[in-house]
Amino acid sequence: MIKVECTRLPSGLTVVTERMPHLESVALGVWIKSGSRNETVNEHGIAHLLEHMAFKGTKRRSARQIAEEIENVGGEVNAATSTETTSYYARVLKDHVPLAINILADILTESHFEADELRREKQVILQEIGAADDTPDDVVFDRFAETAYRGQTIGRPILGTPETVMSFSADQIRQYLGRNYTTDRTFIVAAGAVDHDTILRQVEERFASLPAEPASAPVIETARYTGGDSRESRDLMDAQVLLGFEGRAYHARDFYCSQILANILGGGMSSRLFQEVREHRGLCYSVYAFHWGFSDTGIFGVHAATGGENLPELMPVIVEELRKSSLSIEQQEIERARAQIRAQLLMGQESPAARAGQIARQMMLYGRPIPNEELMERLSGITIERLTDLAGRLFFDTVPTLSAIGPLEHLAPLNDILSSLTTTKADAIRAAAS
Repeated sequence: MIKVECTRLPSGLTVVTERMPHLESVALGVWIKSGSRNETVNEHGIAHLLEHMAFKGTKRRSARQIAEEIENVGGEVNAATSTETTSYYARVLKDHVPLAINILADILTESHFEADELRREKQVILQEIGAADDTPDDVVFDRFAETAYRGQTIGRPILGTPETVMSFSADQIRQYLGRNYTTDRTFIVAAGAVDHDTILRQVEERFASLPAEPASAPVIETARYTGGDSRESRDLMDAQVLLGFEGRAYHARDFYCSQILANILGGGMSSRLFQEVREHRGLCYSVYAFHWGFSDTGIFGVHAATGGENLPELMPVIVEELRKSSLSIEQQEIERARAQIRAQLLMGQESPAARAGQIARQMMLYGRPIPNEELMERLSGITIERLTDLAGRLFFDTVPTLSAIGPLEHLAPLNDILSSLTTTKADAIRAAAS
């Protein structure tokens, strides 16, 4: 029987486990409610650098020993930095859970950030930044976030810049770690062949030195969506284009409604955009819609990759599909979107790694694990009227964000796109009145 148990230790550290008795393995990790958005103005890229440096040696283990010890038992360990979270996670057989907890605790509480290792890892990240800059679909998303949230940490690329990365010292990394990697922000989650009480004892022992909540918690700047136009002409075969609008935060009433709308518009091969733009008109080889939620804001966007000569026809077709969604949506489309989300939830339960990540996100966002039945109940309240109303407000009442890279000589100015949206809004009003 699958069972989720949650304990908040006296230190403030939260431990959550889900027992999946049919498995022989365990996925476990440490999730910190802190990411690139928690950096100060002068710390651009330090959250990601810290994630790298955590594996580069501790008081107990060298970088090589960290890798060898986990791989000697057939396990794996990795980490990831996002805008609002950072995670360190391992996958091992059930007999080796104590080793995984020991290593994760070691890298998070006893890393020493040795000078030579720091110098080498900075070079690795410079190569990572260079590789990202050579990847147009990475660049277009970075520019998209920067344009949507101009001059704010939430809009900055997670990797940082070559200048900022090279400037960081070990002391600066320690300051960021001490300020953000605290027990009140840390969630340890394990899924698979686990025993909650055993995990609890091991975590309590090995993470005892994790600092408690600071007297004055860091203040995060409230996000201010700005929108705007960012385009970079490059000699490429294809153009990458993103058109976006201010979305909804995780806790907003329309968050799940926005997820459903994104699915209907561009969530798969049966979606409106894929069928109209790619299948019917052949205007691009890739098109999809997405909705990103953050703690206090969100972004709704449409991404397309196409030849530059197709842009004059492509953009009006995308805008037309957005307009149509504000006028009518079929009940069958809602049911299909719900079915896809339900399938993703249930399929995720078959993977301990996916399940651990899902539980961790729910703990950080809502303070408790959310049963699938409750999530589906939230989705069941979404109606045609709510979706069309949301589409009207999303696409007509906010300033668009346009990000594009590649051969852009045929891409219309943003003002023309705004004019199209104004026209379609007037059409929508007339259609509603008729």
